[in-house]
Amino acid sequence: MRIVSFGFQTWGRRTLQALLDSEHDVVLAVTHPASEDSYKGIWSDSVEDLAREHGVPVHLTERADPETIELVHRAEPDVIVVNSWYTWMPKELYDFPRYGTLNLHDSLLPKFTGFSPVLWALISGAEETGLTVHRMDEQLDTGDILVQRRLPIGPDVTGTELVLAGMELIPGAINEALAALESGSPQWVAQDKSARTYFHKRSDRDSLIDWHTGATDLERLVRALSAPYPPAFTHYRGERVEILAASVSDARYGGTPGRVIVQEGGGVVVCGPDAIRGGNHGLRITAVRTPDGIEHDGAKFFRRGGYLTSTP
Repeated sequence: MRIVSFGFQTWGRRTLQALLDSEHDVVLAVTHPASEDSYKGIWSDSVEDLAREHGVPVHLTERADPETIELVHRAEPDVIVVNSWYTWMPKELYDFPRYGTLNLHDSLLPKFTGFSPVLWALISGAEETGLTVHRMDEQLDTGDILVQRRLPIGPDVTGTELVLAGMELIPGAINEALAALESGSPQWVAQDKSARTYFHKRSDRDSLIDWHTGATDLERLVRALSAPYPPAFTHYRGERVEILAASVSDARYGGTPGRVIVQEGGGVVVCGPDAIRGGNHGLRITAVRTPDGIEHDGAKFFRRGGYLTSTP
């Protein structure tokens, strides 16, 4: 089959590599120009460089404009394959190939549509995530499903580890999907849109710790925002402090949410919600980083006690 690839960042590069390794012909690679955006720079392996290394024509664009549509029409693809494309694609583009357009999304649709699905899945306490290959339609991540690969979320996995594990699913899922198209009888499964959940783009505010949240949820937040992601943070004595490592306390504590109260197990425990009743575990912080970039042992850094707050 003749394939046009739309993709960006490491996800797009891994997808293009899988297509290049297949028996099919990649006739055009469409990608975004390199970005100065810090979030887009986290997984920034170049689709453009890989395409040029393999002699694949490249088109750089921010959006699917008329020039892009014309180039795709001229390439005469049997299918378009998309992964990590940041802007809207019109129907005249995604419906043009005889097999339409396949989009890869890092979740088990219809759950976790939208943005940063792997991080949100870990933060929310989901037991599994995965990869879905679905037909593109007029809405975001709502088209009929062709292939799904499942990935359990372990009790100690970090967000970075989970993202990388999800990327490993790309080649197998693509090969299965393309084989299904070639068979002439692909088994499409309509999504149950009543079960759909949508998550927004993450911003700095989403990494701010709310000490009225339970310790189990906060521990997952800290673990999800592992390097190279911007870490979870709080404020202590007027200074922003990033929380690099934490766990749920062994004992239960009472007091006021956000209060640094006791050292335990190599860290310092901070009170969480409903602390006045003394029935909840706290968050045990073992490693932090200050604005000067220096990392500190949690127990030593918070030895003076006090309160962690949402504002300086």
